Amino acid sequence: MKPASMKPAGPTANPRRTPTMMTIKSTPDLQEQIRRRAYKLYEQRGRDHGHDLADWLQGESEVTQQKSKGIGA
Repeated sequence: MKPASMKPAGPTANPRRTPTMMTIKSTPDLQEQIRRRAYKLYEQRGRDHGHDLADWLQGESEVTQQKSKGIGA
């Protein structure tokens, strides 16, 4: 008797990619733009330490939104 197949019962879950994620790739130039924006946010907060991840994520969001508007325009 053959063992049962180890196939998943249903379709496998694949993370969905947004149009922005598919069209904007992380490049050194993009990372530099995000870094600069994150640093500006740090300076605007009075150089208060401990918010580096939040600054990076906000900078990344702003830069990628700006770029996606340029792509779709």
